[in-house]
Amino acid sequence: MRWDSLGEYLATAAAFEFLGERGNDQAALLGKTLNEAVCRWLDENRTPSRKVKENDNRAANFYLALYWAQALAKADASFAAMAESLEGSADKIIEELNSCQGNAVDLGGYFHPDMAKVIAAMRPSATLNNLMTI
Repeated sequence: MRWDSLGEYLATAAAFEFLGERGNDQAALLGKTLNEAVCRWLDENRTPSRKVKENDNRAANFYLALYWAQALAKADASFAAMAESLEGSADKIIEELNSCQGNAVDLGGYFHPDMAKVIAAMRPSATLNNLMTI
């Protein structure tokens, strides 16, 4: 399945900007930098591919997270470590995300899936998972 989340990204940025207009400087920063990340995401064509073993939704979302962290790091040094960690692990993360594609996935049921199986299928990059828990 291919799903381009551009609308959700832009709606989230607009919501942060809305809060920023009401005096929340942190939200304003999040909105500004998310818009920067979306522009880069589009410029570099990181939207999901239709072909197996190419970047899918998970990789597309990783790139948005990477670009957002980088934009945040330019504006606020407290995000530098996260941006550097994501950037330094990008090749490995993308390989982990793409290598799992092409095989049937057992989710343990359609209406009541096994959440452990869902998480394993949707979060196949151990590298990215470890970075998100730091």
